[in-house]
Amino acid sequence: MTVHRTRLQRHRTRACALALLLTVAAPALAAAQQSDEPPPARRALTLDEAINLAARQSEQLQIARAGIRRAGGQVRQARSGYLPQLNSNLQYARALRSQFSALAGGGGTDTSTTPKPQSLCTPPLPANPTQADRAAALAAATTCASPVGIDFSRVGFGARNSWTLGLSFSQNVFTGGRLSGLNATATANERSAQVELTAERAQLALDVTQAYFDAVLADRLVQIDDTSVAQTDELLRQTTVARQVGNTSEFELLRATVTRDNQRPVVIQRRGDRDVAYFRLKQLLHLPLDQPLSLVTPIEQPETVARIIAANASTVPNAAQVTRAAYDTTAPLPTPDTVTNDRAPVRQSAEALRAQEGQLRVARADRLPSLAITSGYQRLFFPSQFFPTLNQFSENWNVGGSISLPLFTGGRISGSIDVAQANLDQARAQLEQTRQLAALDTRVAFNQLQQAEASFAASRGTAAQAQRAYSIDQIRYREGISTQTDLLQSRLLMEQAAVNQATSSRDLAVARARIVLLRDLPISVQGVGAAANRAVQTQQQQQQQQQQQTQQQQQTQSAAAAANPAGGAQSGSFQQ
Repeated sequence: MTVHRTRLQRHRTRACALALLLTVAAPALAAAQQSDEPPPARRALTLDEAINLAARQSEQLQIARAGIRRAGGQVRQARSGYLPQLNSNLQYARALRSQFSALAGGGGTDTSTTPKPQSLCTPPLPANPTQADRAAALAAATTCASPVGIDFSRVGFGARNSWTLGLSFSQNVFTGGRLSGLNATATANERSAQVELTAERAQLALDVTQAYFDAVLADRLVQIDDTSVAQTDELLRQTTVARQVGNTSEFELLRATVTRDNQRPVVIQRRGDRDVAYFRLKQLLHLPLDQPLSLVTPIEQPETVARIIAANASTVPNAAQVTRAAYDTTAPLPTPDTVTNDRAPVRQSAEALRAQEGQLRVARADRLPSLAITSGYQRLFFPSQFFPTLNQFSENWNVGGSISLPLFTGGRISGSIDVAQANLDQARAQLEQTRQLAALDTRVAFNQLQQAEASFAASRGTAAQAQRAYSIDQIRYREGISTQTDLLQSRLLMEQAAVNQATSSRDLAVARARIVLLRDLPISVQGVGAAANRAVQTQQQQQQQQQQQTQQQQQTQSAAAAANPAGGAQSGSFQQ
């Protein structure tokens, strides 16, 4: 029995150990199964593909398109004031109690106890009645009950059911300039929304270009650091061999080891920066963050970048034509539009000025009379049952006019005019400020382009010379002519030259893209300082105020039309 229990305990212990082993090993097995799955395929991505992909899924462009649609709706609302308005209505009323019921009910209930004669109404008369027959019939007719009161329900008084089908018509004749002001404001807002869409598209193209070449530059910097690590490893190997044969000191070996080890954290940091740059690019393009990308547009060809940006900024039939225009090296570079008044912020400020001029006309129109022609037509049904008979109705039709003139508003109109005039003065000042900032931003953009071109031209030959100097220094070090210090200095100079060349290529590509898009780009806050940021914020606030004012005025106009419909002298008093 004891032996049996001991075996049983051993089996239980083994089972528990096996279960524990499976529990611990399950995540590892699942990870191993996941690792066996093939990684996502690497996607080759050009700059023009990246710009088009971002444009199709950009939330900012969707917001700008919604702004254009909103502005178009406001234009249609404003133009509707010039056109006649025709409305229809159908009303039903059920009379539970009516003051006209007494007219149809006679003199009330008879409470007399006097016996009444038997009713012999309409006695028959012979063919040739005598005078006695006529007297007898007349005496019998006196016993008939008198007729009840007048039934007014046929003309609406006291009717149980009443149906009213009506049409109302109105046409504005004179509004004192209110409609023209509203239309001018709405049209200016629509043009401003279109400029906003163009500016957002240009800014998106510039952002994609920067993010694209930031990732390309990060790739290039990782390659440079990987090369530096390989060179330091080779230097350490040569120094170790020299130390083993006694041709160098321990100090040289330690310095080569420290140099190699110091290069590794730099590589780790560069790879982290590269991952972050790719994450930003993928987020901008709405791609999965784990999607591998291969960026194929070269960074050393700024002319190609300028052609790509110009081809995507223009209107072309298809993507194939965009590709041909972008990579046609024989085509001349696009000529940028640098006129200050053509810049998108200046055009928006000009439209804001026109909108405020329209708002001032609207405010001043409140002091003038307004004239409108009105007409109303009604068909009235008073059925005894619920549903009416369509061929039994009464009609009302009237035509008239209305004129309104404010006599005393407690200062409301004067206050509205002051607000509109202040907004107009502010819009004029902002337009002049925007022109000055746009001119400064243009000069700054061209200055950055000149600096980028000079740096790119200077770095192209320096990198090749530094590479040649390092190769010579390697030979000198192996032959014992040069020291390790000289070799390290040559390597650092070569690495710095390669970094400068890659950075200058990226800066030149972005600078040329900015020049191509300069006409439609917003004012750069980094280029002209905090004044541009304040100007942009003020302009955005003013645009929001314009839209709110336009919407409020249109809502007020609609509410006034609903409160005083055409054909106001309708015969509604017949509906009880």
